[in-house]
Amino acid sequence: MIEKCSFGMTPEEGGAGIPLAPLEKLVHAVYSLVDQAVAGELERLRSEEGIIPSCKAGCCYCCRYHIMVSIAEASTLAMYVRREFSAEQINALRMRTQQWHQWDNSRPGRPAAVISEQTDLSSTYEHCCPLLVDDTCSAYGVRPIVCRVHYVSSPARFCDGVNRQDSTEEAPLVMKSIVEAASPLAAAIRDQGEDAGSHFSRSSMLLAQGLAIEMGWDFGLLP
Repeated sequence: MIEKCSFGMTPEEGGAGIPLAPLEKLVHAVYSLVDQAVAGELERLRSEEGIIPSCKAGCCYCCRYHIMVSIAEASTLAMYVRREFSAEQINALRMRTQQWHQWDNSRPGRPAAVISEQTDLSSTYEHCCPLLVDDTCSAYGVRPIVCRVHYVSSPARFCDGVNRQDSTEEAPLVMKSIVEAASPLAAAIRDQGEDAGSHFSRSSMLLAQGLAIEMGWDFGLLP
């Protein structure tokens, strides 16, 4: 059964002293196995097929996709933030997450969001994962499985084009065999959720939404 954890604490109640919950230990173990599977498939693709990913440090166009996570992964991210982030970093993350919600709910067909007047979503705001800071993931060690297995062999501009309506670039060439290599391992988190009574399709969510929920941030929506 998934252990229910409370993340509605203040930053002062966080810190390195928070023990790892059983659910987090499972997620960390799965992540380690996924990383091993990904590394093995990357090496096979390089040695047998001459395929090398174009992904590299500083390339973060995929961080502007809608990133799906499980409840377990969102919980693990929140606990990492509680342990590793300072109060100032948590406040900055909260603001970025709130900006993401404001952007997401301002899109055509979406309901208006109840956002604090202190949140300024300027015309220059470029939506991205709230955990992205200076083109680097601030929670890289506990990044979700979808981030760990996403590799492309196409130019970076193809990934950038996905988020631009006026783009004429081709679709990115996703290295699907990496996703397939890690899929059986990722199922362990899905199975854990179903054992606790939550169907996987109902227990997955967008990262920014799951993070806000697990951190206890109320970015409510108008009906």
